[in-house]
Amino acid sequence: MTIPMTSVQTGRFLQKSIRGFSTRSPILGCTAISSASSLTCNVAGSTSSSSPCRHYSSSSPKQGDNDTFGDGGGAGYGNVHDRMMPTSDEAQSGFMYHHCKAPKTVSIIGAPMTYGQPFVGTDSGPTLLREAGLLSHLSQLGWRVEDLPDLDFETICHPARGLSASGAASSSAINAKNSLLVGLGAKALAEVVEEKIREGRFPLILGGDHSIGIGSLAGILKAHPNIGVIWVDAHADLNTPDISESGNMHGMPIGMLMEGMTRDHHAIPGLEWLDNTGKYTNAPRLSPDCLVYVGLRDVDAAERSAIRELGIKAYTMHDIDHYGIGRVMDMALGYLLSIDPDRPLHVSYDIDAVDPTQAPATGTAVRGGLTFREAHYVAEAVAKSGALASAEVVEVNPTLSDGKGARETVDLGLQIITSLMGKSII
Repeated sequence: MTIPMTSVQTGRFLQKSIRGFSTRSPILGCTAISSASSLTCNVAGSTSSSSPCRHYSSSSPKQGDNDTFGDGGGAGYGNVHDRMMPTSDEAQSGFMYHHCKAPKTVSIIGAPMTYGQPFVGTDSGPTLLREAGLLSHLSQLGWRVEDLPDLDFETICHPARGLSASGAASSSAINAKNSLLVGLGAKALAEVVEEKIREGRFPLILGGDHSIGIGSLAGILKAHPNIGVIWVDAHADLNTPDISESGNMHGMPIGMLMEGMTRDHHAIPGLEWLDNTGKYTNAPRLSPDCLVYVGLRDVDAAERSAIRELGIKAYTMHDIDHYGIGRVMDMALGYLLSIDPDRPLHVSYDIDAVDPTQAPATGTAVRGGLTFREAHYVAEAVAKSGALASAEVVEVNPTLSDGKGARETVDLGLQIITSLMGKSII
C-alpha cells in the first residue's frame, strides 16, 4: 500500500548508534459525549438487530525485586459511524483474552491528539493504521471488530478556543502546554474507554500523541481499579507541571495519575476532573506497584528520582541488553501477575520505544531502541499471558520522515497491534 505524504517534512531525527538510528514518534479527534442520550445502530454479525451507541462525530523472577531499574460534555454531535465486522474463520488467534466477554470484540477508538507535543501529524495515525488493513487483520485473528469513529477533538475542545489571552497564559504559567485542550479531550476519551470495558469489549486506542494516555488510563482505572500497566516507551512520561523540563503534556500521562506524585489538578485548566479534593472525589489513581516500564532510555532527572522513590519497576534498554527481551518480559509479567494473578493488563505502546531504523516517523527520537523482533516479542509475550484487556499505540507521525520511513513506521505499528491481538509466527 502507498501512504500519501505531505510535502512538509518536519523535524526529522535520524541519529546513529550502536543499536542503530533512533527517533520518537489534523485534528480529527473527540466529540462531546452525552451520557443521557444514545442512538440505536445496526451491528453486522450480532445476534440482535441493533445496539445502543454513544453519539460521536463521524469525521474521519526474584531478580530486581529490590531494584526499581530492573538490574539488581460540549456540542457538535455528528452521525454515528459504528461498523461491526464479523469474525473470520481463517487464521484465528489461539490466545485467550480472559477479560473480554464472548464473543471477543475489539472496539477501535481513534484518538488523533496533537496538543500534547509540538509537531503536527500525530492526528493521522488512526487513519493510516486503518488504511494499512487493521480491521481485516483483526477479523482474521478471530475478533469481532467495532470500529468507532475518531473522537472529534476539534469539537470537544472547542470551548478552550474561546479562552481570553489571560486564560491561555494561566495554562502556560503552570508549565502544562495546551492543558485545557488536552484535558477536555482526555476526559472524553476516558468516558468512551470506561464504557467499552464495562460492555466487556477490548478497547484498542489509536493515537495521537501520548497525552491521550491521561484519558485512556483514567477510563481503564475507573473500570479496572486493579489494572496492571506495561508502559513500553523510550521515556517515562512521569512528569508533572512542577518538574517537567518542556511543559509538553505527552510527557505527563503517568505523572498525572500516579499516586505519590505532587500536583494540583484543580489548578490545571482542563484537568479539574482528576482532582480528588473537590467534587471529583472518585478520580482514578495508579498505584506505583501496578506499573512496569519496558524500554526506557531517555529519563529526566526528576523522573529518575521519582521512579526510585516510589519503587516503580523499570526495565531499561540496559536490562534488555543484559538479560534479553525474553527474560525481561518474564520478569515484568511475573511481577504484575504475582501480585494479583487475576488482574487485567493494559499495554501503552509508544512507537518511539522501537529503534528509529525500524520506526523513523515519530517525534521524540532516542538512539538505541528495541529491535524489530524485540518490539514484537513484547507484544507477543503479553498476548500469550491471557491477561491483556486493553491497549494503545501512539506517536506515529508520518510528517517526520520520508515516504519510505512513514510507511515502515505505520506498518510496524500495525504489526505490533496484531501481535498484541494474538498473531503468532505459527
